[in-house]
Amino acid sequence: MDEELRSLARRLRGESGGSAAYERLLVTEDQEELAGVLTEYERPLWAREIAAYRLGCAGDRRAFEALVLLLNHRDPERCVSAAHALSRLADPRTARAAAALATNELRVAYALVPVRLLTRLRAPESVPALITVLARRLTPGDPHWRLALACVEGLGALGDKRAATVLRSATTHPRLMAGAEAALARLG
Repeated sequence: MDEELRSLARRLRGESGGSAAYERLLVTEDQEELAGVLTEYERPLWAREIAAYRLGCAGDRRAFEALVLLLNHRDPERCVSAAHALSRLADPRTARAAAALATNELRVAYALVPVRLLTRLRAPESVPALITVLARRLTPGDPHWRLALACVEGLGALGDKRAATVLRSATTHPRLMAGAEAALARLG
């Protein structure tokens, strides 16, 4: 069991009550059994999360939809686990889904993990989505400065010159200034 799965197991043990079904989902190697959990009626969220995570990490694309739903969850730990599994899944739809979640203004409070996933994916959708999210966060009084900082850091890591204009604008914001200047320096 890898460290990410151990962390997920510890987090979900209480939610599941440490049931036999919980133990079974952690150890089964039967991907059909795991996929069944995603479609069976009235399965608890913890069971669906374990099944989706394990299938995603195994490269089984049947987990994609469940993982995207978890990536958009209000619980940041669920989002982080889903992002890890999605990055291992390597489904070509992942970047498009992460970009849609990151740029959805109605869900801006939950966009941090999708922004970080976009940086990790380094997909064609990553830079345009991060630029869009950062530009929206630069309005006076916007409370989502941590999200803006994640965009600044992500754009710096991606090193795409298309981000120069928005990064220059970010240098005028006290909480973003140092990160934006560092990102601009990486652009060359």
